[in-house]
Amino acid sequence: MEGLWDGLLVGVRSLQFNQVIMFLIGGLLIYLAIEKEYEPSLLLPIGFGAILCNIPLSSAVGETGFLTILYNAGISTELFPVLIFIAVGAMIDFKPLIASPFMLFFGAAAQFGIFATMMFALATGHFSLPEAASIGIIGAADGPTSIYVAKEFAQNYLGPISVAAYSYMSLVPIIQPPVIKLLTSKKERKIRMKYAQVHVPKVVEILFPIVITIISGVIAPMSVALIGALMFGNLIRVCGVLERLSLTAQNELANLVTILLGITIGSTMSADAFLNTSTLMIMGMGLVAFIFDTAGGVLFAKFLNLFLKEKVNPMIGAAGISAFPMSGRVVQKIATEEDPTNFILMQAMSANVAGQLGSVIAGSMILALVPLFM
Repeated sequence: MEGLWDGLLVGVRSLQFNQVIMFLIGGLLIYLAIEKEYEPSLLLPIGFGAILCNIPLSSAVGETGFLTILYNAGISTELFPVLIFIAVGAMIDFKPLIASPFMLFFGAAAQFGIFATMMFALATGHFSLPEAASIGIIGAADGPTSIYVAKEFAQNYLGPISVAAYSYMSLVPIIQPPVIKLLTSKKERKIRMKYAQVHVPKVVEILFPIVITIISGVIAPMSVALIGALMFGNLIRVCGVLERLSLTAQNELANLVTILLGITIGSTMSADAFLNTSTLMIMGMGLVAFIFDTAGGVLFAKFLNLFLKEKVNPMIGAAGISAFPMSGRVVQKIATEEDPTNFILMQAMSANVAGQLGSVIAGSMILALVPLFM
């Protein structure tokens, strides 16, 4: 009888205080997903995965655990992030960007936070160059890119980097407005921008993903997996003969991979790996990266206005981050608050789509350049 009780209580006896803390953290992520609706499709699986992996002697992790198997099959092979990019590509409409290629500059400027945070992380002396680069990429505001880079350079920090990336993406409506209002005047936020509807020929829509893939791939071969998957998904969308596959990529593929990706990322959040000073630093610097991204985009737009005859609304620069379509909506909401008749949504969405491209290219540059300095 005593042996029976020992067998039943082995989990209780093995439970450690830091694992209980991780239960609370996992519960917090689930709460934010359900109650606050912050990226629920990701934060809920991540939170539950964190609980599963911290249960003492959990059969969900380990050599035969299904979460470890999913990690080896989907994260170690980089399969899940690539599949997510196919789904994202099928969701994105590049026509506003094609019609206003000028917005590409805002998508580039809003990546400033990546490199600023990378330098800051390196300057702390706590992280190596590859680890600092992985932390900086949180500023891409692009979860799959963050996972892709972290898997290459900082697998030991994959959990906190992924959680920071997705958490701050969901908090864009909270993070961006104070930064925008701090750096702009009321008059600047009221600037109107003319929008002329430009017809984009079907052939241009089809050529766009193909040409972008070739150009990006030739310049930065490391970008082919990510940019290629993104553009393949978009080609499925715009070709006009694969509507069923396009809808499948946008719905079934996106939903299935998101669930598997989230719970697998959560399984990397073991108490030993997550509860330490490094994790707190990563979470803090991730927030800094998002703030710097927003500030970089806004300040770039203000700089351009020194030379432009027709001024741009500086808030457009903030939409250049990759958090699509949240950032574009945030910019339009602020514009409407200042002037209910001011509509800059199309320009904001153009910059937002440009940010999606910019984040992938920035991530690819990190992957290509960091090994050269090691």
